[in-house]
Amino acid sequence: MTTDISNERIRVALLEDQQVFRESLVLVLESAGMDVVARCSQTPPFLARVREQMPHVAVLDLKLEPPDQDGTATGMTALQCLHDFYPSVRSLVLSSHHEPEVVEQCLQAGAAGYLWKHNVGCAEVVEAVTRVARGERLMPPGLSWVPSLPGFMLQHEVPTGGAELGLLTPREREVLGYVAAGADNLKIAACLSITERTVKAHITSIYKKIGSENRTQLAVLALQLGVQRPAGI
Repeated sequence: MTTDISNERIRVALLEDQQVFRESLVLVLESAGMDVVARCSQTPPFLARVREQMPHVAVLDLKLEPPDQDGTATGMTALQCLHDFYPSVRSLVLSSHHEPEVVEQCLQAGAAGYLWKHNVGCAEVVEAVTRVARGERLMPPGLSWVPSLPGFMLQHEVPTGGAELGLLTPREREVLGYVAAGADNLKIAACLSITERTVKAHITSIYKKIGSENRTQLAVLALQLGVQRPAGI
């Protein structure tokens, strides 16, 4: 589902620790008629600015210096916080990481788009921010498993719908939401007041209807199709 922002200037928040790259992004986006309402190198001030300004799009790097005390990438922390506390803000990851497992982790944390720093141009960044602000989901070319998972688009690809969700019953959609949140069968059964055997039956049916090969792929696909994760999971 796209969002009509034709009458608004797109507001963008940046989380990027490399000053030269951050300032370059500001110049590129503002030259394209967008308003950069936050330009931060660390997560706490970035989230504070997001709370104050409520941008349309947040552009995030993953590997920030210094990292969190537990060694995790603060960009990933910011991504999860945006998903949990500011769901109206669309997140676009702009990172040098190209490993499929990192991309998958970002999707599970709520990213609406992912671009690689090393092979993206200024025009592509502007296009990506614009499309994410409109409600589209997109990925860079080069990930062989992306085309098989509807909901995300490669650059310059025509948007596709989430017809797969129409194949599911309301209960199956509920179960899929819990799968997207990372809940196991026992947890899903407890939350929905059904048996674990019934949960397994629903998931088997979902596999058949959607065509996923494993639970991780199913979770990623659910996020790509816009399935909402239950609160508190």
